[in-house]
Amino acid sequence: MGASGSDTLLIHPNDPATALALLTRLPVKAQFNRSARAAWAYSVAGAALGGLAALPTYGLLWIGIPPAMAAVVFVAAMVIMSGAMHEDGLADTADGLWGGWDKARRLEIMKDSRIGAYGVIALCLSLALRWLAVAAILETSGAFWPLIAVAMLSRAAMPLVMTALPHARADGLSRAQGTVPRRTALAGLMIATAIAFLMVNWVALPLAALGFVCAGLCAATARVKIGGQTGDILGATQQVSEIVMLIAAIALSV
Repeated sequence: MGASGSDTLLIHPNDPATALALLTRLPVKAQFNRSARAAWAYSVAGAALGGLAALPTYGLLWIGIPPAMAAVVFVAAMVIMSGAMHEDGLADTADGLWGGWDKARRLEIMKDSRIGAYGVIALCLSLALRWLAVAAILETSGAFWPLIAVAMLSRAAMPLVMTALPHARADGLSRAQGTVPRRTALAGLMIATAIAFLMVNWVALPLAALGFVCAGLCAATARVKIGGQTGDILGATQQVSEIVMLIAAIALSV
């Protein structure tokens, strides 16, 4: 089926490969003719990352390595396989939104490859909170399903922001993907929630709700600060959603 025909489909078989090629460093051949319409599959990329990161982590736990140390491997594997793109987005967002006094200056700072104090603090807090949360989950339950579910749902939050806000600048990664249709974003969240339900049962529902709320808060902040969304805003959304969901998973005794 040609590109014009595939554009009418809500879900296309090539979409997961497109999402993997965009959001990971995994060697995947993809077609980018659908771009924004493939956003529903961002959660598929999250599932792949979580599953692959779980393999060495499980091996360490199996040979007796403490959960706290194994959790470092899990977080590091996620960062490496994703190319730290979400972490980079978080750092740039923290520097830009709180380091500039107007929209133009904030966007200028976010585009700068250098990292400032806000970005460093945001990265340190993100890595520390995720490490502690993953360690707590591994220590209390020893299960990886909550971690994979959170990896999926946090990435399903990004298309919600993409469909809720216009592009804040005329270039960049988010602009290159185009505008995500609302039904694509909602389909991504529903698919991710359904798969997560198979992993963690009813806990998937409050986790998905938290992802929706985090996406809304991030979108509202971006609207006020820069009038729209960028790739950095999307990365920050994923990070915030992941942290909140991991903490909630601990509170819900997953």
